[in-house]
Amino acid sequence: MKGFKNKLLFFLSYFLLWIGYFVFSRTIFLLFYYDKTLELDLETTLKTFLYGFRLDLSFASYLSVIPFFLILFSFFIKPVKIHKTIKWYSYLLLIFINLLLIIDVGLYQTWGVRIDRTLLAYINTPELMLASVSAFKMITGSVVWVVISIVFIKLFKSVISKRMVAIGNGSWFQLPVLFFITIALIIPIRGGLQLIPINQSNVYFSNKMFANHAAINFVWNFSNTLSFKIEDENPYKMFDDLTAQKIIDKNRAPLLIATNDSILNTQKPNVILLIWEGLTAKVVGPLGGEKEVTENLNKLVKEGIFFTNFYANGDRTDKGIPSILSGYYPQPIRKIMRMPNKSRSLPMLPQKMIDLGYETSFYYGGDTNFGNMNTYLRNAGISNIIEGSEFDKKDWNSKWGVHDHVFMERFTKDLSQPQIEPFFKIALTLSSHEPYEFPQTFKFGRDTEVNKFRSSHAYTDKVIGEFIKKAKTQSWWENTLIIIVADHGHGLPERKGYFNAPSRFKIPMLWLGGALAKRDTIVSTISAQTDLSFTLLQILNQDPSDFKWGKNIFNNSESQYAHYIFNKGFGIIDKNGIYVYDFISNKAFEEKGTSTKKLDSLGKAISQNSYQDFLDRK
Repeated sequence: MKGFKNKLLFFLSYFLLWIGYFVFSRTIFLLFYYDKTLELDLETTLKTFLYGFRLDLSFASYLSVIPFFLILFSFFIKPVKIHKTIKWYSYLLLIFINLLLIIDVGLYQTWGVRIDRTLLAYINTPELMLASVSAFKMITGSVVWVVISIVFIKLFKSVISKRMVAIGNGSWFQLPVLFFITIALIIPIRGGLQLIPINQSNVYFSNKMFANHAAINFVWNFSNTLSFKIEDENPYKMFDDLTAQKIIDKNRAPLLIATNDSILNTQKPNVILLIWEGLTAKVVGPLGGEKEVTENLNKLVKEGIFFTNFYANGDRTDKGIPSILSGYYPQPIRKIMRMPNKSRSLPMLPQKMIDLGYETSFYYGGDTNFGNMNTYLRNAGISNIIEGSEFDKKDWNSKWGVHDHVFMERFTKDLSQPQIEPFFKIALTLSSHEPYEFPQTFKFGRDTEVNKFRSSHAYTDKVIGEFIKKAKTQSWWENTLIIIVADHGHGLPERKGYFNAPSRFKIPMLWLGGALAKRDTIVSTISAQTDLSFTLLQILNQDPSDFKWGKNIFNNSESQYAHYIFNKGFGIIDKNGIYVYDFISNKAFEEKGTSTKKLDSLGKAISQNSYQDFLDRK
C-alpha cells in the first residue's frame, strides 16, 4: 500500500507543480506590466488568478497526461526507467514553456494580445522576428529564461525524485484506480462536464481588458490557437450574409462621392506615398499629441491638407500595407499579405496606377521577403523594388534595415534624376520600429523605451523634413502629390487605457505638393486607411469600385466612420460615438455616444463580411 500511496502522492505533487508554475508565470506578467496592474484594484488583480485558475487546471492536466500514463507502466517496467523518462519530459517542457513565457511577456507590449499562433508566421524569418528586440532585451530575456528554467528544473527534479524513489511496481488491483485517475484528467482539460469545453471567454471577467488578458494562461492560449482551424468557418458571423451586406451598403452608399471642391489642380499628378513606420497621433502636436516629437510634420500641416480623424485598420505593417494599397480590412489573426494564394486576387492600387500610365516603384530599407511583402508587391504590378540588400551593411542598424536618413537620401537621389512622368512611388520607413536604433542624436534620450520611441520618431521626422525641403526644388514638385501616412499606430508613448482603444489606432495623414489646389486645410471627417485607394482613384477620375470597403474621405457627411480590427475584436468610430467589441466575451467593453446601436450592427457586419471575403479567396 505504501507504493500505491506514493503513486497517488506523485500524481498530486506533479499536478500541483504545474499549477504553481502557472501562478508564478501570471505573477511575472503582472509585475512586468506593473503600470497596467496599478490601474487595477486589488480585488480585480486577485480575480485574474481566480478566473485564470480554470485554464491553469486545464493545461496542467494536459501536461500531466503523459507522466500519469508512464506511472501506469511502472507495473511492467522498472520504475527507474520511468523516473528518468518523466524527468527529461518535464525538463524539456519547462525549457520550451519558459521560452514562450519570455516571448509572451516581451511581445504583449507591442501586440496587445497573449501569445498565439501569430508567432508561427515569423518562424521562417527568425532574424527579422528578433529585429524588433534590442540587444539588451535579448541578453536580459535569455538570462531570465535560463535562470527560471534552472530553478524550476531543480524544483521538479526534487519533487519527482522524492516521489518516484519509493513507487515500486505495486499490486495489480491498483492499476484500475490509477488508470481511472489518469483518464479523469479529461474533465479539467475540457474545464468541467458542461457541453462546451472551456475557452478564453470563460476567464474574461472584467471591463478592463488587461485584467482579462492577465487571467489567460499563456501556453494554453498558444496551444489552443494552434488547434483552431480558422479556415473552416466564419467565427464572426452574426447575421445572414444578405442582411450583413445590406447593413454595410446602407451606411456606405451615401459616402462614395466627394462633397468638396476639386482637391487637385492637375488631372494626372505624380504621386509619392510616404509610409511612416508606427507613427501614432499621440506624438503629433496638431492631433493633440506631444508637441516636440514631430516638429517638421507639425509645420508642414500648414502647407497642405491635414486629416485629423484618420485611423489605421490594423496594428502591424503587414496589415497596414494591404489596408492602404488594397483598401482591404485586416484579419483578426491571419494576415493576407503572407498568403500569396489569397492576396494575389486583391485589388491593387499600384496596378490601377500602372493601367493609367504611371511608372511605379517601391522603396524599403529592410528585407522585402519579410511577411511575403515582395510577393504582394510583385502581384501589385510593381517591378522596380529597391530594398535593403542594395545598401551597404555599415548603414544598417543592428538588425532591421538601413537607417532612414540613408534610405531617404537614396530615394531623393533617384528622384533627382530625369523621371518618366507620371510616376507613383512608395517609400516605407523603418527606423521608428523597435529596437529604435539610429546613428544620430536621440532627442529625448535613450534611457527608457518610451524615450527611445520618441527619439526615433523625431529622427524620422527630421529626415522627412529634409526630403520635403529638397523635393520643393525639383522640377516635378509642381505636378506632384505627396501623401504622408502611418502604416499603423502604437501603444507607446503611454500605456494608459486598454490596448485596443481608438487612441492606439489613430494616426496622422498629410497631403502636400504643388499638385494640391488647397493649402492649410483641415479635413476632420472620420476615415481610415481602407479609404485611401478609393479616394485617390476617384480624384483621378477612375472607377474605384473594386475597392469595395472604401469611401471617399472628402465626403463630409456626419455619417463617416472608421473601422479597425484587432485580435478577435473590432472598434468602430463615427462623429457621434465609439463602439469597441470583443468576440471572445461577446460583449462591448467601450460604448460611448449616441450612435452605439448603429455602430454595433455596422461593426459586426463589416467584421463578418470582410472575414468571409478572406475565407472565400483562393
